[in-house]
Amino acid sequence: MASPSKAGAALAALREELVGDVFAPSDAGYDEARTVFNAMIDKRPAVIAQCVNEDDVVRAVRFGRDLDLNIAVRGGGHSVAGSAVNDNGLVIDLRHMRAVSVDPAAEAVRIAGGATMTDLDRACQPHGLATTGGRVSTTGVGGFLLGGGTGWLDRCFGLAVDNLLGVELVTADGERVHASADENPELFWGLHGGGGNFGVATAFTLKLHALPEFSMALLLYLPEFGREVTRTYRELIAAAPDEASGGVIYLTGPPEDFVPPHLVGSLLCAALLTYAGPEEDMRKLAEPLLALPHEQEIVGAMPYADVQCMLDDPPGMRNYWSAEYLTGAPDEYLDVFCAGGEALPPSATIQVLFPQGGAIAAGPHEYPVPYRDAPWAVHPFAIWEDPADDERCRQWVRDVCAGARPYSTGDVYLNFIGDEGTDRVKAGLGAENFQRLAGLKRRYDPDNVFRFNHNIAPA
Repeated sequence: MASPSKAGAALAALREELVGDVFAPSDAGYDEARTVFNAMIDKRPAVIAQCVNEDDVVRAVRFGRDLDLNIAVRGGGHSVAGSAVNDNGLVIDLRHMRAVSVDPAAEAVRIAGGATMTDLDRACQPHGLATTGGRVSTTGVGGFLLGGGTGWLDRCFGLAVDNLLGVELVTADGERVHASADENPELFWGLHGGGGNFGVATAFTLKLHALPEFSMALLLYLPEFGREVTRTYRELIAAAPDEASGGVIYLTGPPEDFVPPHLVGSLLCAALLTYAGPEEDMRKLAEPLLALPHEQEIVGAMPYADVQCMLDDPPGMRNYWSAEYLTGAPDEYLDVFCAGGEALPPSATIQVLFPQGGAIAAGPHEYPVPYRDAPWAVHPFAIWEDPADDERCRQWVRDVCAGARPYSTGDVYLNFIGDEGTDRVKAGLGAENFQRLAGLKRRYDPDNVFRFNHNIAPA
């Protein structure tokens, strides 16, 4: 660590040189700047550098290296493990770098490193274009994309990284690097799932697809119909075109307009069918779900960017998540899934069964995203408010995963989990890919400066 006099002089210089704001613990606004999505995370960085352009990022990286500070990178701040912040280190905060530029003729979009999903979706929607995005509008595009990227459009357009055309990166040495299929191709390969291990991503270019219409059906059922709903949804998706996606969701009825007042606070099973196409086709597909006894239905055309906001998580809550990717969804497992839903802790917690297949499975297999071949994924997503419920909610997540493990492929999408150890990181990347990524890490970050992530140690 640097001496206090050197650190003080360097901080003063950073305040002078950075276009964006710089926060130290004694500054007004510091507590707001260090707060992240998961209320369980309470870390106190020594310095937070809120960058507004790539030059700011370069200055911040060099400042951190000069003072031998641990460096965390913040985009949306949605990492359940709280990897966007650290104690006594530097946070490079990208939230003011949110520009999105759409090129309709090229069907491509350039996104700054701190943009959120809603920034991307709202910019593309007027052009009738879209690309695979996350299912929560406040998620940062950068972390989502570098981790692989799954959402309502992945069966139709592939994983988010399948649409990646280029990345602009600031390395651990404070150097600017561009990665694409033609320029630094090995680094480009590693950025397809390898996360933030290789530098600070300041911008991305993504391929877009025509999406002139989008429609959905959300149906709420009493939990006693959960097994029939889940089986019906499984059969529906098996015969559905790639435009169809969604999931089966167990939830406690929130005080929202789509929940009848008498069901607020009650356990519910929901079927969500999303469709990258017209309402007429979606309604025909949804007929088996509509035929089951249900308490509420919302069916119709809806702008894709609006659907993206439907499952937004309430801020300021405590979070613990995990996931398992499945070899299939036989009746025996669906019974396990429904039992897990029926044991849901009363809170904002949800359990989701997502379909895969389609363009996910048909996509390029050379990238470090081994979970693409699994036909289903289960995602227990615990969200609660009272610290007294910490152990109960975390144990419920563990129990859901334990129940799914006999049906698991062993692979996992790292954006769906917190810090579960090196073996799980390898499961999220593939064992052979992990070794190749470790070599890439040695080249671009031999000192493991960027380790607040699903970390890959240098080989």
